[in-house]
Amino acid sequence: MTVRVLIVDDQEPFRSAARLVVGLLDGYTVVGEAATGEEGVKMAAELGADMVLMDVNLPDIDGLEATRRIVAANPAVKVLAMSTYEAGEFEEAALASGAVGFISKSDLEPETLTAYWLEDA
Repeated sequence: MTVRVLIVDDQEPFRSAARLVVGLLDGYTVVGEAATGEEGVKMAAELGADMVLMDVNLPDIDGLEATRRIVAANPAVKVLAMSTYEAGEFEEAALASGAVGFISKSDLEPETLTAYWLEDA
């Protein structure tokens, strides 16, 4: 099985970095990228994403609301919330929105993705 990953972040340089991280993993592929929360919600459904890397701070709806909508539409999707801020500020809200976890963007590594993918698998 290939894990289909959608990257949702309003900054192209971070989407590029995240794409590289996903590319280091066997069995994971980036199926799309979105720059806004609304676009992320739409693309998660259209592309059949298994995992979404979701920035918390986005234009239009924020990443927490986008996460709520994605998980409501398909509870099997694993959303990993991310921010440039440390976990304390957003972790509780991210988990309450349906995300499987929250990480600082600086902690995005292949091992992090596999740990959250395998959690509760």
